[in-house]
Amino acid sequence: MRVIAGTARGHKLVSVPGKDTRPITDRAKEALFSILESSIVDARVLDLFGGTGAVGIEALSRGAAEAVFVERASAAVKVIGRNLEKTRLKDKARIVRGDAFKYLLREGLQPFDLIYVAPPQYKGLWSQALSEIDRRSELLQSEGDVIVQIHPKEYQETQLQNLARYDTRTYGSVQLDFYGLEEDMAR
Repeated sequence: MRVIAGTARGHKLVSVPGKDTRPITDRAKEALFSILESSIVDARVLDLFGGTGAVGIEALSRGAAEAVFVERASAAVKVIGRNLEKTRLKDKARIVRGDAFKYLLREGLQPFDLIYVAPPQYKGLWSQALSEIDRRSELLQSEGDVIVQIHPKEYQETQLQNLARYDTRTYGSVQLDFYGLEEDMAR
């Protein structure tokens, strides 16, 4: 696992010990950022269920203005910190140790341009997080993206009021679902 492009290109990232974290594959990450390319510069990114921090770090490396990493597991929080230090991107990042759902309920959060959701597999947490983001759609900037990383077998329709799925891509065992605000899709 490495940073693919930008200021930290080529830096190897530390993995979280154990099997609770499923980092995005380099192939899927490269495809994701190829799709998002022009919208990353100066973006404000939320890496929910941060794991290793690979997605938020890639965004920072490619010119994102800020990344907030939310992670509950202390081992993963330490790994995110180490990876930010190794890539020299710590000054543009904030790590929040705590529950992702409690974080989404916080008052006064500024909206994000990109919200990346990659929780532990097969627990339905992605759908629960997506529903909460849908309910608090003010967390997403106009024309922003919510991207959900799941195993293809995990997908199920989720009833949404404010978000709409506009694309899905599968790279082996990684499925990326892209959501935007319904009002942006109508334009």
